[in-house]
Amino acid sequence: MMKEPSSSDSERVLVIVPTYNEKSTLPSILDRIRSSVPGAEVLIVDDNSPDGTGRIADEWAARDASIHVMHRLGKEGLGAAYLSGFAWGLQQGFDVLVEMDADGSHQPEQLPSLLAELDGADVVLGSRWVVGGGTVNWPRSRQLLSKGGNAYTRAMLGVPIYDATGGYRVFRASTLRQLDLHEVASQGYCFQVDLAWRAVRRGLVVREVPITFVERTSGTSKMSQKIVFEALWRVTVWGIDERITRIRRRTMRKRGKFDVHQPAREVS
Repeated sequence: MMKEPSSSDSERVLVIVPTYNEKSTLPSILDRIRSSVPGAEVLIVDDNSPDGTGRIADEWAARDASIHVMHRLGKEGLGAAYLSGFAWGLQQGFDVLVEMDADGSHQPEQLPSLLAELDGADVVLGSRWVVGGGTVNWPRSRQLLSKGGNAYTRAMLGVPIYDATGGYRVFRASTLRQLDLHEVASQGYCFQVDLAWRAVRRGLVVREVPITFVERTSGTSKMSQKIVFEALWRVTVWGIDERITRIRRRTMRKRGKFDVHQPAREVS
C-alpha cells in the first residue's frame, strides 16, 4: 500500500520540471502530477524549446495558478535548469523541492512514496538500483553502464549511494541552502552526483527509495557521450582530490602528534 506524503499541510512542495522539446509528453506529466500530489505546485523550466513546449506550458499556467513557467534564452543544460529552479523555489519560500523529468521516465505516481520518506531525512533519492527498484525497456548495455558508473562513483568518492546518477529527487529547502549551489558547475549525470556527494559530505541524511524508471517512448533522449565522459572525468578528479586531501590530513595529524610527544633535542 502506498504511503501518504509526510509533508504537513503547511509545507509547500514545488516540482521542478526542466523541458526541451517535450510537447508530446508534458501535458500528460502535468495531469499525472496534479492527480498524484494535488497540493504540490509545478515549475516548468523551458530552455526555449523549438517545438513550442514553452507555449504549451504557458497555456497550462494560464489555466492553473499552481503551475509556473520559467523561460530561458536557450539550451543551457539540465544542471543549470535545476539550479535556476532551485533559486526561484527558495526565493518563493517553498519548503520541499523535487527534481522530475518531463519525458515520463520518472513516474509521478511514485512521488508520494518519495515525499513520505522525507520524514527524518534531508534528501530522498529515487533509486533504480536498490531492492525493489528497476528499469523498463532499458537494454542490457544501458543497465550495465548505469550500474558500472554508480559502482565507480561509490569507489572513487566513498559515498554509500547505489544510484547517485538518478534524477528523481526530493530536497528540503534547508538542505539546498547548505549545498553551496553557487559553486556547482556540473551538468547531466555529474550534476546529480555532485549534489548527492555534497549532501553526504555535509553529514546530511540521504535516503534511497526504490523507483521504476521507464524509458521514454517519444521524443529524443538527452544522454550523449559528452555527458557520460564529463561524469566519469569529474568523478575521477573529485576522487583523486579527495584522496590527496585525506593523505594531507593524516600527514598533518602525524606531524602534530610527533611534535607534541617527542622530547626536545639537546643542542651541543
